[in-house]
Amino acid sequence: MSGHFEALPGGGAAVPLDEVEVSILRSLAVQMLELIGPGDEPGPDEDPLAALFKDGPSEKPADPALARLFPDAYGDGDDEARAASAEFRRYTENDLRTRKREDALAVVRSLDAMPGAGDGTGGGRLELSAEESRRWLGALNDLRLTIGARLDVSDDDENEDLYRLPDTDPRKPMVMAYLWLGALQETLVEALMG
Repeated sequence: MSGHFEALPGGGAAVPLDEVEVSILRSLAVQMLELIGPGDEPGPDEDPLAALFKDGPSEKPADPALARLFPDAYGDGDDEARAASAEFRRYTENDLRTRKREDALAVVRSLDAMPGAGDGTGGGRLELSAEESRRWLGALNDLRLTIGARLDVSDDDENEDLYRLPDTDPRKPMVMAYLWLGALQETLVEALMG
């Protein structure tokens, strides 16, 4: 897996992806959609404006991956900080979930639009507009956060053993995906800034 993003004129980015890379990215994005959930679309008799102001959850998710995607705004401090986090979450999490869903859907749609996507010969050069690139950047970040939570990756240097796992370790494919997604994310940032 060696595809790296390159800048395109007009602010977009392009990356060569082989069939396996396309399959992995699509599978991870679909799993992200399943993890985040379907969202609450207003029903036919529901006022769409009222749906915009619908309260979201106030409790931090129990799943560590979701807790990483939707962290407490004010940490796990005292009762006052927890109350403030709950209030903040209540008004922001629905929108954040919607954005994360849209980012993951953008990945799936752009991969599905690649020539040969439906006939098993998928792969080639994926070209993204500036907006699609921003969506991909969000999705790549979310995928890394999710995998990092599953692997219990921390911000300190205690992760070195994780990066030296033997091939027989069942976590090895997730570690490889985590590192690969990081490289894609880094080159996409560079392409967008260049």
